[in-house]
Amino acid sequence: MTALYVVLGIVAVLVFALVGIYNGLVRLRNQMKNAWAQIDVQLKRRHDLIPNLVETVRGYMKHERETLESVTNARNLAQQAVGHGVGQQSQAEQQLSGALGRLLAVVENYPDLKANQNFLALQEELTSTENRISFSRQYFNDSVLGLNNKIQMFPSNLVAGMFRFKEEEFFEVEAPAEREAPKVSF
Repeated sequence: MTALYVVLGIVAVLVFALVGIYNGLVRLRNQMKNAWAQIDVQLKRRHDLIPNLVETVRGYMKHERETLESVTNARNLAQQAVGHGVGQQSQAEQQLSGALGRLLAVVENYPDLKANQNFLALQEELTSTENRISFSRQYFNDSVLGLNNKIQMFPSNLVAGMFRFKEEEFFEVEAPAEREAPKVSF
């Protein structure tokens, strides 16, 4: 009879451990999804700001049509990449960042534009949004790291395998030029 209680006690401890590990994996997966949703919120804000920025700049930059079109096209591609996975969306957003960087570099040739209050306000909003995107990406990658660690570490890797938890992709910068700090001077 005592042996039965010992076996039942061991089984109960194992079940509680299994439930605890499973719940921890679910919590980390949901935290990672929430982190991705926060990136989406900031990217949406960025996408909403870009048409206003382009319209403000368009009046001053009659000869820079190609630059404006590249920003608009990159924004459209980034919006189309939403929901197609971290890798594809990351790549599209990097193209958009590059186009915005080129636009801000061209602005250097237009002193009246640099002094325009609408442009300055939009530039400040865009800078603020870029900072928020950066922080959101960092939080997302931290969440992915926590989930991937849990999926790979013993004994949670056994539970993760049983319930088909999979490792997630980090939001990474792929282009070497994107890793360098942009040079902006006014």
